[in-house]
Amino acid sequence: MRFSLGDVVRMKKQHPCGNDEWEILRVGMDFRIRCLKCGRQVMIPRAKFERSVKAVVREALSDEE
Repeated sequence: MRFSLGDVVRMKKQHPCGNDEWEILRVGMDFRIRCLKCGRQVMIPRAKFERSVKAVVREALSDEE
């Protein structure tokens, strides 16, 4: 799967605040994601992030369009 900055993803597990949707802020060996409900930011290694993603909810707007 390919992920881009600004994509919103649904994770398998919920955040303690009760939300399971996150926005991608950084892509690389580590991913920085932000909870859309409480705003908490978390850094996750790529391998763990890719295993934890359930679905891409909304893709970021690209410049190609």
